[in-house]
Amino acid sequence: MKVVVIGANGKIGRHLVQLLSQRDHQVRAVIRDDAQKPKMEELGADEVVVADLEKKIDHAVAGCDAIVFTAGSGSHTGADKTMLVDLDGAFKTIDAGVAHGVERFLMVSSMMADRPEQGTERIRHYFVAKGRADERLRDSGLNYTIVRPGRLTDEPAKGTVSIQENHETFGEIPRADVAATIVESLQSENTYRRSFDLLTGDVPIEEALKTL
Repeated sequence: MKVVVIGANGKIGRHLVQLLSQRDHQVRAVIRDDAQKPKMEELGADEVVVADLEKKIDHAVAGCDAIVFTAGSGSHTGADKTMLVDLDGAFKTIDAGVAHGVERFLMVSSMMADRPEQGTERIRHYFVAKGRADERLRDSGLNYTIVRPGRLTDEPAKGTVSIQENHETFGEIPRADVAATIVESLQSENTYRRSFDLLTGDVPIEEALKTL
């Protein structure tokens, strides 16, 4: 499968490029700065494309079978930047996916995106942006999977997770395990048109996805 990774130079994105390549998918890594190209090639990307989410990005997704959107301004940024990347950038990517007949769209969202009013006021704008992007994806007609991880860490991958449609309490998960869950979900029919929260747990990723 030919997969485009939007936000490939991010911390989850780098894991994704490497894991997808190891699974023998064709990987198109989308970056913001040409200086990031050598790292993408080192990780196994077959193509590297420079694109700005604040502009048109059709050239970045044309000809691909699947999109993974893992770009983000981060929960520490202000509302203006969050809206430009996490909301407008996601909308543009979804619309481009529809226009170019992409088969699959996997969204890296966030816990609380489906209930932003319960999130911390300081970063509520982030949850709102993620939630609206998720809604746009559900309404797009694309074969989507929305993964809502908890607080992201740089701990080594554990390979075991907890997957529920809604976790009652917020928790953590290594970015490496988020990437592994996305890759496993790519061709898992059990995840088609599904949304779920993702935290560290005790169940191997492949087995956890079967419980959806």
